[in-house]
Amino acid sequence: MSEKMRAVIKAKAAPGAEMAMVDIPQVGAGEVLVKVKATSICGTDVHIYNWDPWARSRIKPPMVFGHEFAGEIVELGDGVTTLKPGDYVSAETHIVCHVCYQCRTGRAHICKDVSIVGVDRPGCFAEYISIPEGNVWLNPLDMPPEVASIQEPFGNAVHAALSTELAGKTVLVTGCGPIGLMAIGIARAAGAAAVYATEVAPYRLALASRMAPDLALNPTEVDVVNEIRTATDGLGVDVLLEMSGNPSAIHEGFAVLRSGGYAALLGLPSGPVELDLSDEIIFKGATVYGVAGRKMWETWYQTRALLSSGAVDVSPIITHRLRLEEFEQGLKLMSTGQCGKVVLFL
Repeated sequence: MSEKMRAVIKAKAAPGAEMAMVDIPQVGAGEVLVKVKATSICGTDVHIYNWDPWARSRIKPPMVFGHEFAGEIVELGDGVTTLKPGDYVSAETHIVCHVCYQCRTGRAHICKDVSIVGVDRPGCFAEYISIPEGNVWLNPLDMPPEVASIQEPFGNAVHAALSTELAGKTVLVTGCGPIGLMAIGIARAAGAAAVYATEVAPYRLALASRMAPDLALNPTEVDVVNEIRTATDGLGVDVLLEMSGNPSAIHEGFAVLRSGGYAALLGLPSGPVELDLSDEIIFKGATVYGVAGRKMWETWYQTRALLSSGAVDVSPIITHRLRLEEFEQGLKLMSTGQCGKVVLFL
């Protein structure tokens, strides 16, 4: 094995990224080295590439970034007992402390001392990545690498959608980026009575139709609140899955959430959002749940079941398959919204 590898790095504190030759990660005790087969681009990677305020506050260049992947174990560190070379794997990329209050009470996904792959430690836009044994997820051998690589973001959608009962419920998904698109399919698989979706980007609104919502609406073209109230006989939706982080979408979502309804919020606004707590939440008797990452490991088992059974088909969401060297094209596609999920192959 060569001592160097190809990797996409955030080389300096400025917009952009570059391909470089860097050292292959050392495998510490309790870790494994994975040869990456496929890695997908996340909105977080776009933030890092664009060097927005969040990235400036968190990333310390030079850093290999990327955190969604599938690959094959090629080396074991000391003490690894549950895995072997040749295993086909992905990973939960929130590396947690296991000793804080959250970890010890079954909420490791909100560990106060979390370290995130591709953010706080070297990521997977590279030929190899090292990962703790406890974060490794074994993939079914027949799962295509592009599907295996997007299990983590799919898990975000699973966590949000299955945080409440959906069977027989009406559901609104606001924002049809990749995770919103996944949420439409999950809501369908969970037995929702009707699924509505909103999205301002025409490309992604067209993608949403592949996931078969009952209505796919562009808020810039129609009165979303009126349309959804009409479709629900004036009642409003039972469940809001907010995936956009857009203030207008958030307000529209709460406007059509019925009294006593449930809202799961996953989209990240770019700044503070003002809510009318009295009318939008309190007097409405709404339950609001903030979604962070994936439950470890309940969400991963739900993800495997939904994908392996065919209950949810994510192939329509994967719109671009590129080589690692074409990372810049992929990141720019994600920035413009002219894509679904972008997967880079090695």
